[in-house]
Amino acid sequence: MDKIKEKLQQTSQATRSERRGRFISFLALILILVVVIAIFWFVAAKGLATFFQNHINVWDFLSGKTWDPSVKGANGRPEVGALPMIVGSFLITLLSALVATPFAIGTAVFMNEIAPRNGAKILQPVTELLVGIPSVVYGFIGLSVVVPFVRHVFGGSGFGILSGTFVLFVMILPTVTSMTADTLKSVPRYYREASLALGATRWQTIHKVVLRAATPGILTAIVFGMARAFGEALAVQMVVGNATLLPHNLVSPSSTLTSVLTEGIGNTVMGSLQNNALWSLALVLLIMSLFFNVIIRIIGRKGELR
Repeated sequence: MDKIKEKLQQTSQATRSERRGRFISFLALILILVVVIAIFWFVAAKGLATFFQNHINVWDFLSGKTWDPSVKGANGRPEVGALPMIVGSFLITLLSALVATPFAIGTAVFMNEIAPRNGAKILQPVTELLVGIPSVVYGFIGLSVVVPFVRHVFGGSGFGILSGTFVLFVMILPTVTSMTADTLKSVPRYYREASLALGATRWQTIHKVVLRAATPGILTAIVFGMARAFGEALAVQMVVGNATLLPHNLVSPSSTLTSVLTEGIGNTVMGSLQNNALWSLALVLLIMSLFFNVIIRIIGRKGELR
């Protein structure tokens, strides 16, 4: 009896394996948290040095129209106005999302509601192929095709917000399309059956039932695509013109936060004002990424409540 009791009280192999798995998962979670916190701490420490060490006014940094950290302005302070890059980033992000959204929703509806077999065979592999193309390839295509097209049709040098919009439109289209298609698949089938049983046509069912039920997921896909566009660097840098000026129109050379960062971070000395100012731009990017993530979570929660 004592031996049987001891065996019953011993921890089984499955239990030990489960505990090891939980411990490894906990360690992985802790590692991810440490890495994220370290990144935030590092970028914040570097970015805030512009305001605390170099004594640059935050409002002057965000609203200034001139970016030249190596030159002092009329007030005796360095010119570190980030407004042109902030405006350029937001313009390209919003325009690319506006252009990509109708195409993404139309493609997702075709893949799921109209021709799911052909969509799964043709459109889905093509969409996945677009996701895997490196950004530098998009940049070269934009430089060789989009910029001359914009120059010929709309005038100007071809470099500017419009060229960046066309390039980012193609880059975020597969992301928005894939997430929208997954959202449409998650709409219960009985929604469609009930609508058709009540006499609605297929298009009425898609428009009034399926798309409305999938609205939170579609909005999440759009915001996720905007976050992807806002953080893109290389492809945009190759077609936007990299002029740190407020864009007067869509075909005038401009710049974004990422393009200025990638162009200047390797040409500055660590700890200098020029370097700290670039880290401040990185901090703005990081804050905007957090903002997009918060919006995605809010939309996701509203979708769950519905």
